[in-house]
Amino acid sequence: MIAIRTHGIILGTERYEECRAFYRDIIGLPVWFDKGYLCCLRFGDGYLMIEGGGVAREGRKAQSENPTMIRFHVDDVATTAEELRAKGLSVDVRQFDWGIVGTFCDPDGNACELKNADDPFFTGDAV
Repeated sequence: MIAIRTHGIILGTERYEECRAFYRDIIGLPVWFDKGYLCCLRFGDGYLMIEGGGVAREGRKAQSENPTMIRFHVDDVATTAEELRAKGLSVDVRQFDWGIVGTFCDPDGNACELKNADDPFFTGDAV
């Protein structure tokens, strides 16, 4: 086993300034450090690094183009979705037999999702 000290996601963006502001100001991830051409945000006990080099799309990117989704576990999907809508974001909330999710996109068209944090599979209470 390798000894992992932390984990992170590096998100290449075309619309760097917009994506940096989105994850920092709309989503509310705290800035760890910002070098002006890359920004590292705290993401739970890891990080989300925003940098250039990606490709933007209007609306959500096709899953064949970007099959990755950034998920945020929250206490209340509906309430959090309303908070994001008040900031001008379009959020689609759906109920499934496995939980509640709210999907939306960042300024580059990367898929993001809210998920109910009380899901027993993620709290360690699953049987």
